[in-house]
Amino acid sequence: MTPPQRQRRHPKDGPPPEAAKKQGEGKIPERLYVLTGATEDGDRAELDLVTLIVARSDAPQSATPEQAALLRLCIAPLSVAELSAYLNLPYSVVTVLLTELLTAELVQARAPIVRQALPDRSLLEAVMHGLQKL
Repeated sequence: MTPPQRQRRHPKDGPPPEAAKKQGEGKIPERLYVLTGATEDGDRAELDLVTLIVARSDAPQSATPEQAALLRLCIAPLSVAELSAYLNLPYSVVTVLLTELLTAELVQARAPIVRQALPDRSLLEAVMHGLQKL
């Protein structure tokens, strides 16, 4: 049996130095609620992690800092997962922010480009006939 470890006491006016070193730990959940705001209906847009988001215009003066950051990032198409990672926000918070931007028509959501599993048969036949004529 090991004796209990003694912990060093820190002044009460500031956080302990160990807490300042650990990034990302101890985030306040209320802060995330403040970011998203109180929505009346609670509806969210149907956004997947791979849905591409593109900005339609610049950030208006009434945009929150998070919404302005989303609009700056979305100059080029980015997926919702990438936006979540770049802003260091949970996926659910980013979808709420994007829903607000979608209803204001400041961004556009596009389905990702899906490649077909098999090539078009008519294209393969045309290539085959072209090779036979050579």
